Amino acid sequence: MAIDLTYDPDVRGWIDRTRTFTREYVLPIEDKFLGDATAAGGDDLRREMQSAAREASVFAPHSPVEYGGGGLSMSDRSPVFEEAGYSLFGPIACGIGAPDEGNVHLLAHVASRPQKEQFLAPLARGEVRSAFAMTEPAPGAGSDPSALATVATRTGGGWTVDGHKWFITGADGAAFFIVMARTSGAPGDRGGATMFLVPADTPGITVGRHIGTLDRAMIGGHCEVTFDGVFVPEENVLGAVDEGFTYAQVRLGPARMTHVMRWLGAARRGHDVAVARVAERKGFGHRLGDLGMVQKMIADNEIDIAATRALLTHACFELDRGNPASNETSIAKTFAAEAVFRIVDRAMQMCGGMGVSDDLPLARLSREVRPFRVYDGPSEVHRWAIAKRAVGAARRAAAASSPSVQS
Repeated sequence: MAIDLTYDPDVRGWIDRTRTFTREYVLPIEDKFLGDATAAGGDDLRREMQSAAREASVFAPHSPVEYGGGGLSMSDRSPVFEEAGYSLFGPIACGIGAPDEGNVHLLAHVASRPQKEQFLAPLARGEVRSAFAMTEPAPGAGSDPSALATVATRTGGGWTVDGHKWFITGADGAAFFIVMARTSGAPGDRGGATMFLVPADTPGITVGRHIGTLDRAMIGGHCEVTFDGVFVPEENVLGAVDEGFTYAQVRLGPARMTHVMRWLGAARRGHDVAVARVAERKGFGHRLGDLGMVQKMIADNEIDIAATRALLTHACFELDRGNPASNETSIAKTFAAEAVFRIVDRAMQMCGGMGVSDDLPLARLSREVRPFRVYDGPSEVHRWAIAKRAVGAARRAAAASSPSVQS
């Protein structure tokens, strides 16, 4: 069967419009504020840019059509998100930034009709922001989600949630949280988690300190959040009780790939800036782009960009077919998280002193892409999972090929 890697005219339109909007409207704003979304105005900036995105017909390419979005598949989102990611503010402007983009995906697949009307509809339209509350301080859930310590206890007409979360992206100013809490078992057990939809103004929720991190382009911080006797009515259980870890995979695999899409766009910008500079900058009697050491860095960047796209394309193809794509997304995420940093780091090196200054965007791009090796599962955990699957497959193959024992 032939594999068609072309895009239909509608998707091509999304790509072209997003490229123009990002480069002509969004990039100047990012450059003015050196990629710091809070300094640029936070939610006021978001609302202003999203209004412009709607006018340009580039808002919410991923959201369901019934809620005003483009309804693009994972494969079709990829080049569109990459174009938006060319600016660190592009995902905010187009309504495709974390964590809202992942939450739209999760709600579209799991939420009931009333839940979609209450939570998904305003989120998809960009009227509100949201947060995904899963990560906890040690020894709670982090890279090991089974360590989940936040608990939800049945009470009259619903549940009471108690727990301490941190590194909750976008928590400050979010309209609601998707909270992962344990409803059965104990920390360390593989199952027993449930997701809850919790409005941010529910009594008992406290959004605490903003944890200082390298990145500056996400609105609402990475915050500590406590849930102290928070009541959640039964109708706000997302999906089925005790199936939270299953639903987490509905969100996390695609969300890892959309991170790859966005940060690949950022890395491409860094590469473009560096190549444009070394193509003209002279030193040692030559243009820098004609020197072998610089050419090696350019070529390595081109290879990393192409390889990242290829792995991303394969993972999105599997997701669009309805497969879990756990291995494909782990491989793509691990490679991309390291590749985008290599790309930006080489770009900085090619530009010398200018590369580490605010005169070019490279230093801030480096600051933004470095955490990707930690966010959404560190590279080490993904490598461990990839290796476990490979070894498990080998053992199953060996067992299947062994001659049966005759009694």
